[in-house]
Amino acid sequence: MEYERIARYAFAACVIIAIVMGLVVGYMVWNKNDITNVDPDVTLVLLILGIIVGLVTITVKEVQPFLIAAIALIVAGLANVWLPLNTIHELLYNWAYYILRYIMAFVAPSAVIIAIRAIFAMERQK
Repeated sequence: MEYERIARYAFAACVIIAIVMGLVVGYMVWNKNDITNVDPDVTLVLLILGIIVGLVTITVKEVQPFLIAAIALIVAGLANVWLPLNTIHELLYNWAYYILRYIMAFVAPSAVIIAIRAIFAMERQK
């Protein structure tokens, strides 16, 4: 039981990191600051955290809901659904874009690892 609680907190912490860094980098882009040093570092950290989460935190009963949610996030991110926010205020668009981008950077590697684990689990059941 303790392990599941730690896993939930780790996942929530990664989402919070993605949101906070999305707000920071979105503001930096809006303020015309150079993000060439920040953006790749944030993406790399979230990618590594996503790999760790994919390896250790998702249980068998959470696989299907997690993969469906990951697919929805990735499709929404690739469709650039936040573009109309640019007409309201550029900062709102930047915040939404970078928050979703960083959540995708965290969720995508987790989804790949979990999908591979699910495929192996199905193969073992045959």
